[in-house]
Amino acid sequence: MRYAMAIDLDRCTGCHACSVACKVENNLPDGIFWNRILTAGGKSMDTPSGTFPNLSMQFLPVNCQHCENPACVKACPVKATYKREEDGIVIQDYDKCIGCRYCMVACPYASVRQFNWKKPEYAIDVAMGDAAITPHQYNTVEKCTFCTHRLAQGLKPACIDTCPNRARIFGDLDDPNSEVSRAIQGRSYFHLLEEKGTKPSIFYLT
Repeated sequence: MRYAMAIDLDRCTGCHACSVACKVENNLPDGIFWNRILTAGGKSMDTPSGTFPNLSMQFLPVNCQHCENPACVKACPVKATYKREEDGIVIQDYDKCIGCRYCMVACPYASVRQFNWKKPEYAIDVAMGDAAITPHQYNTVEKCTFCTHRLAQGLKPACIDTCPNRARIFGDLDDPNSEVSRAIQGRSYFHLLEEKGTKPSIFYLT
């Protein structure tokens, strides 16, 4: 089994619902985002490039790519970052992490790994999201987990269920009949920074 995600860029409207769902579901600290929506257009978020009326803009969702050949795993000196054998998900073990941030340097996908520079603080006084969420820790690196706590319950990642345009598809890439396998069949797609040889598990459909 190898979990993967396909993102249909033609369907993504940049609503940021996936980012918000991820933040709430995983009780992310203030200033931490595992899922971001970049704007392929102007210099600022949600702004097009070009001159009216010839404008163009597209959105690019970015999170941990859960690579088949993850550079972060090789860089971690204490094995706090590892790839699960059973499904290929790249995990960060907060208890083992020593805060060296070598994994952040090794990862070619800027900002998908976030560092808690201070004791985690939250927008509200009560924990959000699922009770099974691993508590966030000071001086550690964290990132998207494909919502492993939801997968354990037979559910899909929060960003998948939240997307109003069904731009995100998730499933077992090794199963030819899975939703993600069917989504990429006959479609053109690309991976981010393919030349780095990391073999990402995120497929961007075009």
